[in-house]
Amino acid sequence: MHIPSLQAQVSPEEWQLRVNLAACYRLVALFGWSDLVFTHISAHIPGPEHHFLINPYGLMFDEITASSLVKVDQHCNKLIESPFPVNPAGFVIHSAVHEVREDAGCVLHTHTRAGVGVSAQQCGVLPISQQSTFVLASLAYHDYEGVAFRDEEKPRLQADLGAANFLMLRNHGLLTVGKTIADAFLSMYVFESTCQIQIAAQAGGALTHVNPLIVKGVAEAMRVQTSGMGGAFAWPALIRKLDRIDTSYQT
Repeated sequence: MHIPSLQAQVSPEEWQLRVNLAACYRLVALFGWSDLVFTHISAHIPGPEHHFLINPYGLMFDEITASSLVKVDQHCNKLIESPFPVNPAGFVIHSAVHEVREDAGCVLHTHTRAGVGVSAQQCGVLPISQQSTFVLASLAYHDYEGVAFRDEEKPRLQADLGAANFLMLRNHGLLTVGKTIADAFLSMYVFESTCQIQIAAQAGGALTHVNPLIVKGVAEAMRVQTSGMGGAFAWPALIRKLDRIDTSYQT
């Protein structure tokens, strides 16, 4: 599939954001978190305008490139002509988060088996792994209201999310909020790992819970673990991994 390059039509800052977001889509596919052509990852383009990048609806995540990403406004109207459709219904959750969270540079949403599995459990995320402690330090829940395409759900989702960076959408999936694409991706890696570990552990015997005091101090532990860099600490290694496989996301 030939997609004309948009590099000459956008600012260097937007182009770099496009490359990083395309890389994020490819990494989500590589790690097995994609759901065919469904779910979305959105990125806010820096500036006073409420402009965003989102996937062209209908492309698999491992097909997405920097130039195929669609630039939209808060209502998911295209701002640069694109041959690809967008999914306004799929943008409802993302626009709700971007609307109230100025720190939301990226919103990443998945429908993985482990994530949906734990989201269906009444107990939610259990404090049974090191990974879970990072999630529990900033976790919120939002009850299922059906397929999320109605604007009237936005205020309730926004209220449930609050200042949290991890949101478990009950009976639906996982969502992370990051200041950067790298932050949102690393958070989702930890969130997904938490859910996979929980499902695996529940297949065994009695579970041992982490001391609640450890959860309270986990923010500092995370800062130390990443040298205060957050997702930026792991992102270059992830890009190198992706580049060893395929660099076409950069086009």
